[in-house]
Amino acid sequence: MRKILRGACGQMALASLLAAAPAPDPAVELQPEAVRGFDRYVQLTEQRMKAELAPGGNFLWVEGLSEPRRGEIYGRLQRGEVVSAKLETKDPAGGSRTPGALIHHWVGTVFIAGATLAQVLAVVEDYDRHAEYYKPEVVQSKTIAHSGDDYKVHYRLRKKKIITIILDTDYEVHRHLLGGARAYSDSYSTRIAQVEHAGEPGEVELPPGKDGGYLWRLNSYWRYFDTGHGVYVQCEAVSLTRDIPTGLGWLIGPFIESVPKESLEFTLQSTRDAVLRKERK
Repeated sequence: MRKILRGACGQMALASLLAAAPAPDPAVELQPEAVRGFDRYVQLTEQRMKAELAPGGNFLWVEGLSEPRRGEIYGRLQRGEVVSAKLETKDPAGGSRTPGALIHHWVGTVFIAGATLAQVLAVVEDYDRHAEYYKPEVVQSKTIAHSGDDYKVHYRLRKKKIITIILDTDYEVHRHLLGGARAYSDSYSTRIAQVEHAGEPGEVELPPGKDGGYLWRLNSYWRYFDTGHGVYVQCEAVSLTRDIPTGLGWLIGPFIESVPKESLEFTLQSTRDAVLRKERK
């Protein structure tokens, strides 16, 4: 009985703290200096990627790990796990400052046993069906333009964690083939707008960069390696969000940090599920 009372008291205390805590500003503004800092961070990150994509480079993140960790990660991937890790690109010149904003940088990998590179790309580039493959996080998906290996894509995204956020987002995607066994693609957000009252008569888009700041930028770098027995799929994501409001780090910090990781792992798992479903059909 004492345990039950202690648990109830703890929940009531937490509820009181949450109720008393000041809510984050409903709208914040993305500062030009933060955009420049993000662009600088991306530039440095892509410099590292060029070396990895060159002949003899570590095409997959796991290849650059030292033993015994490399073998451990490969073992986990072969057992069906989605493996992710937090990354950080250091700026020797200190030019990656993002006042009022945070950069999130994650890499994740999944192995799709028995699949081929062609089968994986058929799912990844089937943008009109991504609302089916990646639901409930992707509500709507549509190919706006397609020319060769270049795509323009629209998504309506939904993220629910304590609160529900709806975003209308546009991307430019560029795909590259490296022989018959390897490919990579780069995806850059060109527009992200938060939607209020989504699906209701009063639905409205907030001006990009003047909203809740849940997602201001998102770059995704995909790599695919066909081993002949299956395909390794890797996604490295760099995103920009609002900073944590002063005094609320203990409350909001874990939430802001967890969403990019969870979304990345969900996307990779959903990609594998969609490829395997199509294979079975």
